Amino acid sequence: MKVLYHIPSLDSIYAHRTIYHGYRNAFVDMGHEFRPFTLDDRLELVLDQYRPDVFLTASHSFYRRQIDYAMLRRFRNEGLSVLVKIDFWSSPISALRINEARSLKDEPKIVEMIARGDLGDAFFHVVEQDDPRMSGFAETTGQPFHTVPLAADSLALKPAFDPRFEADISYVGTSLPEKRVFFKDHVFPLGRKYTLRIYGQDWSRIDRGLAWVQRAGQYFNIKPLARLRKPRLQLEDEARIYASSRVSINVHEEYQRRFGGDCNERTFKIPFCGGFEVVDDVACLSRYFQRGTELAVATTPGEWVSMVEHYLRHPEERSAIIEAGRQRVARDHTYHNRVAQLLSICTRRVA
Repeated sequence: MKVLYHIPSLDSIYAHRTIYHGYRNAFVDMGHEFRPFTLDDRLELVLDQYRPDVFLTASHSFYRRQIDYAMLRRFRNEGLSVLVKIDFWSSPISALRINEARSLKDEPKIVEMIARGDLGDAFFHVVEQDDPRMSGFAETTGQPFHTVPLAADSLALKPAFDPRFEADISYVGTSLPEKRVFFKDHVFPLGRKYTLRIYGQDWSRIDRGLAWVQRAGQYFNIKPLARLRKPRLQLEDEARIYASSRVSINVHEEYQRRFGGDCNERTFKIPFCGGFEVVDDVACLSRYFQRGTELAVATTPGEWVSMVEHYLRHPEERSAIIEAGRQRVARDHTYHNRVAQLLSICTRRVA
């Protein structure tokens, strides 16, 4: 099967980068052909020359501006399946984060396109079916959406102990606005007692300023600006960090804890790499893991801190949870699992 994956810029250094590689690696490993579709491409030309069976795209305006939907319909009529990653029906994300999508309910033209079947053949999101942020989507559009969570890239993540990354506590991730208070109040104080290492983007004002310049470069496809910053870690480094840390912490944004329907990639990557994860409480974790035996989940910030310290003092209690979590992710939560799910959606659509 030939797969076309829509990613406007391959120079992204944020989550889209690892998600893209996760899907690419899984599709190729499972015997499929895979090609990215970027701002450097013209869709009609790519569709005509590559002739994909599946086109993975998104409802975000950054993606839609590249697509002539009347032209796309012609290829769909010839057998192309278009799977669309949709945005939240009611988004809780601040309008000040201008790179984030508006609520779908506030996009009447897009809602009409979904209802008519013009935007695509099937729709998916990382969020669970009962999450309030999606309440109203199916009722208004007449279309269901499929829940396809994030996952671990079982090919790129090759864990091994590396003394460069040895630490008591490690965190790999971007400094997002709604996490900064949590880090200030609960994470950084741990660094006074333990070896704390933080890796990722936007942890300084200068870096955050450069981020906006780079995003503008990617939006307008200005190559020198689009490539202004490079990832600080190679894809394989993240696995070594988790394998070399006594505790790998995971923190979600406040709205994820409040609504409870989605979790980040880190949730799955840490256990897969044999790391010990202490994570804040997001309700959907109970659907993916057995709390306490496969994952250490803290229900309050105070409990989160005490749990981190407890497991640092009791390494013998970490081993069983590490192995159980690793087995669960390897079985149920890799991008190979997600590819199989997406292809099953295509099969049901054709049937």
